[in-house]
Amino acid sequence: MKQLGDILLDEGLVTEGQLMAALDEQAARGESLGRVLVEIGMLSEAQLVRALAAQVGMDFVELGEYPVDRNAVALIPASLCRRYTVLPIALLEGAMVLAMADPGNVLAVDDARTLSGLPVRTVVATHDDLTVAIDRFCRADDEIDDLANAFQDQQPEVVEDLSGIGDFVDDDAPIVRFVNLLVTQAIQDRASDIHIEPGEHEMRVRYRIDGVLHEMQRSPKQIQGGVISRLKIMSDIDIAERRKPQDGRMSVTHNGRKIDLRVATLPTVWGEKVVMRILDNSTASLDLRDLSFLEDNYETYKDSYTKPYGMILVTGPTGSGKSTTLYATLNAVSRPEINVITVEDPVEYRLPGINQVQVNPKAGLSFAAALRSILRSDPDVVLLGEIRDHETAQIAIEAALTGHLVLSTLHTNDAPSAVTRLIEMGIEPFLVGSALDCVVAQRLARKLCAKCKEAYQPSEVELIAARFPWSPGEELPTLYRPAGCSSCSRTGYKGRMALHEVMRVTEDIERHAVAHSSSSDIGATAREQGMITLRDDGWTKVLLGETSIEEILRVVA
Repeated sequence: MKQLGDILLDEGLVTEGQLMAALDEQAARGESLGRVLVEIGMLSEAQLVRALAAQVGMDFVELGEYPVDRNAVALIPASLCRRYTVLPIALLEGAMVLAMADPGNVLAVDDARTLSGLPVRTVVATHDDLTVAIDRFCRADDEIDDLANAFQDQQPEVVEDLSGIGDFVDDDAPIVRFVNLLVTQAIQDRASDIHIEPGEHEMRVRYRIDGVLHEMQRSPKQIQGGVISRLKIMSDIDIAERRKPQDGRMSVTHNGRKIDLRVATLPTVWGEKVVMRILDNSTASLDLRDLSFLEDNYETYKDSYTKPYGMILVTGPTGSGKSTTLYATLNAVSRPEINVITVEDPVEYRLPGINQVQVNPKAGLSFAAALRSILRSDPDVVLLGEIRDHETAQIAIEAALTGHLVLSTLHTNDAPSAVTRLIEMGIEPFLVGSALDCVVAQRLARKLCAKCKEAYQPSEVELIAARFPWSPGEELPTLYRPAGCSSCSRTGYKGRMALHEVMRVTEDIERHAVAHSSSSDIGATAREQGMITLRDDGWTKVLLGETSIEEILRVVA
């Protein structure tokens, strides 16, 4: 058998000098040569697995590009695929081709052979590729369909009295498994929201993935009452009340991680609609550097949040990532020697070391009342979930002027409009100019899939129509567009990033505030002083190959 080092040299993956250095490192660490090469950055995981497969005379497959045969996938159950990290990917000459991360696992091969009734031919794939492929191909859709049909057979009539439905002790009850699978599949698909929508003849399930809704499931009408009741019980919502909107919260464990879901019900003509917002706590621990800030914007924003007092506003529509930016800012400023208090409605992410207050209007704890109370609790930094009215705005402004750093959100389309919005709320213009230090407007755009994005040269007509920063006579830029592959579910996009417009409130902008200038005048001055607009921030990210022209035009007016 050839040595791994010889294979790497033959393939041109390392030079002799690099190999000798890695062997020295291996001797010092006492680890395998392959692991050392990956850890010091000379090889990728895929290159190492390919070389190891060649060493034992096996084929290596790149699952992201391989045309997986769904008929082969159906031959063995998803539970076995997940237990052994294996996946049937093809049927070849009467044998099942089984991709494995550990080809030496004879138990997995024996079980796959027994369950499929076919001879097994093994190939090697990386562990990460297999995990992604298993999540993609061993979906819960078929099982969800089976459960829906089973529940329909049990319950042919639409049930009017829902008081007993959903309170199941048995975890194997069809309705319990149906709800669990819906939630699990949404988390695997990177969904941010689950919409369960009743119709006249059926119930529709949609997931919001990367900001766009995708229909995932249509189930019989008979299952609707049980599903909604089960979700209400899990979320501690009044199961008997179906005439008014309600809110709740539930937690699930997925792959060892605790994930919270915020649940809201809404009465419609065909029954209650349920929307579940998936709150992944890993989002709350993000670093500001992870939020796609351009360097100039980051430095401007950092200058503001490192000050001991003043107000910082993050603006944008619902679902534009405002809360994520504020939580990342809290992570940046939070230290044991300062007192950080938040007032939120609702508290989305639980943060260690930070005092979080939940608004409760029924108990008389409004934003304004809570803010008034916490200012007597000796805070250094205050996060206010949203400025909704004059009273809240007034107290927040006064807090910023009396030595507190105040972080909050506001619903405006761009950064300059925040100044005029506060004045329209009845705040004295000179107070707005004095207290407000920085405004960040934000949108979320889908990122191009790194595996399948393709380079192209746009036409002059396309650039002019998009108002791209390019002039006739200049060389046409090389941009990227979505192509679509199995990794991104053929959409061409995977994940999202933020676009930012960061405006420092300078003396000139303060004068605009006092003079009751329009937001367009304030914006013109801010741009003269170096503010990068949302659209220009987007164009920069298009030139960097991170997103497409079409996506920027979709999210920025």
